[in-house]
Amino acid sequence: MSLEKNKALVRKGIEALNNKDLTVLDEIMAPDFVDHTNQLNGREAVKQLYTKTFKDAPDFHRAIEDMVAEGDKVWVRFRVTATAPSGQKIELTTVSMLRIVNGKAQEGWSVPKITG
Repeated sequence: MSLEKNKALVRKGIEALNNKDLTVLDEIMAPDFVDHTNQLNGREAVKQLYTKTFKDAPDFHRAIEDMVAEGDKVWVRFRVTATAPSGQKIELTTVSMLRIVNGKAQEGWSVPKITG
């Protein structure tokens, strides 16, 4: 896939998560996706993580601030905002890297920084 198609795939995933649409993950994520940060194996495990996230923080949102693609990898920096079950507002900046194989996200890594 081209670098622009890889970036479009990542944008599509972030937009889907912002809309709480986990069905899009079936289209953009390999069934055996590995989330190295959360130590999750498989697309279904990632869906379970986001189902819990949306339950705990219904206003969860990611805003893309920067994106770079090279080879089979896409790096994206985004701002996450949400409200914790306690009512506390959460804001953090995250940098994630995804490896794209045959048009699907195969594995990913993230590094968050709490900013507020």
